[in-house]
Amino acid sequence: MEIGIIGLPNVGKSTLFNALTGAAAAAENFPFTTIEPNIGVVPVPDPKLHALSDKNHSQKITPDGIRFVDIAGIVKGASQGEGLGNKFLAHIRSVDAIVHVVRCFRDDNVVNLMNDLDPNGAAEIIETELLLADLQQCEKSLERTQKIAKSGDKDAQNKFALLTETIKNLNEGKSIRQMKLPKEFVDEFQFLTAKPILYVANTDETNTAPELIDVLKTRAEKEHAGLVVMCAKIEAEIVQLPSEDRSDYYAAAGITQPGLVTLIQEGRKLLNLACFYTSGEKETRAWLIPQGTKAPQAAGKIHTDFERGFIRAEIYKYDDLMKYHSEQELRAKGLISLEGKEYEVKEGDVVFFRFNV
Repeated sequence: MEIGIIGLPNVGKSTLFNALTGAAAAAENFPFTTIEPNIGVVPVPDPKLHALSDKNHSQKITPDGIRFVDIAGIVKGASQGEGLGNKFLAHIRSVDAIVHVVRCFRDDNVVNLMNDLDPNGAAEIIETELLLADLQQCEKSLERTQKIAKSGDKDAQNKFALLTETIKNLNEGKSIRQMKLPKEFVDEFQFLTAKPILYVANTDETNTAPELIDVLKTRAEKEHAGLVVMCAKIEAEIVQLPSEDRSDYYAAAGITQPGLVTLIQEGRKLLNLACFYTSGEKETRAWLIPQGTKAPQAAGKIHTDFERGFIRAEIYKYDDLMKYHSEQELRAKGLISLEGKEYEVKEGDVVFFRFNV
């Protein structure tokens, strides 16, 4: 699953991507530096991995990660093709969730296409273009569906009614997120405004404009969206340092919780992911899966053979291991269960899959 990083040009998207991945994506002072999207897998910080590894004396620790996609800046008129908009909107359509970076810093050396700082106005430009793109898609489908509906096709008639209502709401400025539409209908169209969204307020080093954060916070609350406040420039500089030196620089910058850690954790929530573990002497490893994933499909995350030949899953809880210290003690207390194909793997499950192919 992927999270797309979007926003107007020159708001700090590529700088944020660099900070997340430690990569060197271009972050120049002019629009459309990013044309083809940069993609990076960012490990999810997880202290449980180390605790599990210590209990099972593992030789190796492997976190799971989230794919972030750095998508080029969108401008007003993107839905009509302005600024290579159609291409960029297609990149957004392919991701599962959106991190919307909004400029909340003043810097005369970095071009601001809006001429002034206006977080709400900047966010509105992006949202409007996504709404217009969804509207165009619905209107094109409406004409095709209407012809089939007139023949008496019940499915087409239902779809026509849904499209008609959706167009009405989009014209009123409502996003797909705000509508109660059937999942299969939303999935079919891959609506841009259906994607879960998280705002990032990109500040300067000392956050000299807190009133701008308040404006964006109000917008995020209205949309039931999350908000992360951070200075991408500082974070990108710090991640280039040796890992043992970073804590001192964070402290010097007055950063108690790195914005990157918060962003990755919020990104996981945005994608509605659960984490299960496999752990033994060779390796302790984290696996991220969509909430509600059943045991065979969770096994398939490790290897397709595990899913194809799934027999059962042997499961204990991370918290139980921390309390009782060993698998032997968990067995003695009956805290290790055997689960079948209908079991939904849960957050904090430590799993051993049995399979036969």
